[in-house]
Amino acid sequence: MVDEIEIWVVAGIYQARTGREEDLAAILARYTVLTRSADQCRNVDLVISAATPGRYLVIEKWVDPDAQRAHLDSDVMVTMATEAAPMLAAPPDLDLYQAISAYDVE
Repeated sequence: MVDEIEIWVVAGIYQARTGREEDLAAILARYTVLTRSADQCRNVDLVISAATPGRYLVIEKWVDPDAQRAHLDSDVMVTMATEAAPMLAAPPDLDLYQAISAYDVE
């Protein structure tokens, strides 16, 4: 019997200001790569909306919600937020989810 894996998911939607799409994409891409090495982070993906220009979705998977909360105060997150702020059309929409049915590979 395989032990059940608990996964916590953070979804962040970021809308770029018109003309700042590439700048925001670069910041989010760097953040995504750096966050993958954070303690208890299982994975982070960055995707762009096919329907809304300049809308990015960052999906983070965490072993533990406390680790994710600690990551919010990390230098990586603070730097990303500071650099991204001028590129955003509105504050990001962030939410923490507990997976009910999610598949994740180790």
